[in-house]
Amino acid sequence: MSVPGGEERAAGGDGWRRLAPRTVLVAALVMAGIATGAGAPVFVGLAAGRPLWQAGAWVLGGAALLIAGGSALDLVRWRRTKYRVGAERVELRTGLLLVKRRSLARERIRSVDLTANVLLRVLGLVKVRIGTGENTGGAESTLALDPVTREEGERLRRELLDRRAAGGAGAGSHREGELAVLDPAWIRYAPVSFVAPALGGAAVGGLMQVSEWFGARGKLIDWVLDRFRDTPVLWIVVVLVVGACTAGVVGALGLWVEMWWNYRLEREPGGTLRVRRGLFTTRSTSVEERRLRGVELVEPLGVRTLGAARVDAVATGLTVGEDSGHANHRTLLPAAPRATAEAVAAHVLREAVSPTRAARLTPHPPAARTRRLRWAVGAALAPVLVLGVLGALLTDVLLYAAGACGVVLLPTAVLLGRDAYRSLGHGVSGEYLVARSGTVRRTTVALRRGGVIGWTVKQSVFQRRAGLVTLTATTAAGAGAYSVYDAAEGEGLAFADEAVPGLLAPFLDRPAD
Repeated sequence: MSVPGGEERAAGGDGWRRLAPRTVLVAALVMAGIATGAGAPVFVGLAAGRPLWQAGAWVLGGAALLIAGGSALDLVRWRRTKYRVGAERVELRTGLLLVKRRSLARERIRSVDLTANVLLRVLGLVKVRIGTGENTGGAESTLALDPVTREEGERLRRELLDRRAAGGAGAGSHREGELAVLDPAWIRYAPVSFVAPALGGAAVGGLMQVSEWFGARGKLIDWVLDRFRDTPVLWIVVVLVVGACTAGVVGALGLWVEMWWNYRLEREPGGTLRVRRGLFTTRSTSVEERRLRGVELVEPLGVRTLGAARVDAVATGLTVGEDSGHANHRTLLPAAPRATAEAVAAHVLREAVSPTRAARLTPHPPAARTRRLRWAVGAALAPVLVLGVLGALLTDVLLYAAGACGVVLLPTAVLLGRDAYRSLGHGVSGEYLVARSGTVRRTTVALRRGGVIGWTVKQSVFQRRAGLVTLTATTAAGAGAYSVYDAAEGEGLAFADEAVPGLLAPFLDRPAD
């Protein structure tokens, strides 16, 4: 009989621990699921030419062999995998014929993330990923314990991220504990994200692929055409687009619920921000405040039209997690009302007002607007010209398509170009420099001035003629570089020198007294 937490007791007197023994049960259940999925069609095929008992015996025998083999392999992995948390290093030893022993220095550990799918949650287990945040290909900078008990995972997270002894961030005037919780009303932003049309297209493609597997793609197309036999082509296109968009919206809503259900953002003692979320697969991500260099407000076009924004952390030692999609390990707050996002950003940075709101952004010169209009109109004219040339050579139908594209794309391009210009801005707010840009995906970054380690100044031939310059702040956090696009040359260089005094000064030409 086991005792609570007893699964990971030391294998000897040297502090080594094992994974949870229930990992073998997890492997058996996974193999059983695979055997069930593969065995059903096999049973149907065998039953067509032989007695049911014989077909059942073959399928059950193969399933038992698969389950036993998978469980045996995982039992060997469990017996050969040990880990140890020492005063200075975390060590992992695994392997049978080729024994691997890896370790991470505790002072370099930046993240301890806990993940549990439905099966692990039922069994009280979690997968622990201990990482340094370095982009070295993954394995060398990460240790994975898969799985341990939920209690052991929480113990490891607290122990490895507790920096109070090393002078963690003080509480200051900002509260600890809960900083933000899920508001179910935020789900209204899911259908206007870029995920919805992508999922709609994926649904149509998936339907066509499945019909191809069963040799029924032609029948599916004929069935659709029969439904619209006397319908004009335009209405057929409209109905199909609406159907795909509806599937995309439903998929986006479901994905949002799975990703952000039970979301909570907390500040823990010792200076750690913790994000917990997930419906079927729970995820726990921790960000050390001493590694935080700022925040980024992300406003995709659809979300921005509803007055919402997402908050991402700009921190060292954070990489994109295994769960891709519209969220990653840097996201502190999903799309929420702009006022809520600003308040959360202020709490995270321990500021009275978020720098993204307090900064007075300097507008960029009209030449920057001209460049954006030129790019937008050029991008809109490209398909119009292609369709026009093909229409002149092949058929008049393409000429009508070119005209329709011109009527739709050109006004849209002008509107987006003007919006991209209005979105440009930069400024300084206390300890932070603030830069904003983008239209389809507008971002406003507040970067701690002390975290800037270099400036890159770029000026193309066309920028030089227009008196513009692009400044890129280099940092070890977040994306690694944040740009101020098409600023006035003199004003932009003065901004860079003011934001980080002395860093750019040796390269500036100043008039003599």
